[in-house]
Amino acid sequence: MSQNNVMLVLQANEEARPMVEAIQKDNQDAIVENQPAMIKITSPGKLVIKAETMEEIIGREWDPQELQLVLISLAGNVDEDYDHFTIYWDN
Repeated sequence: MSQNNVMLVLQANEEARPMVEAIQKDNQDAIVENQPAMIKITSPGKLVIKAETMEEIIGREWDPQELQLVLISLAGNVDEDYDHFTIYWDN
């Protein structure tokens, strides 16, 4: 992992799949690695999950705190609000 990459690791289950789809849609530089029980996502400098994108995919309102139900680990600073979950590095 590059020093400037942020990282998000999710459980590999049905709840995480739309999140991965939203991440890929909103973060074109994100790299997704599927492993048997987890999904590792890295992105240079910043990674955003937009509630609007999630809601388009799942067809209902989505609270960014729902991410915590499938979150295994992350690397980076977190900025979370009602409309996004963002991981970033300040440098």
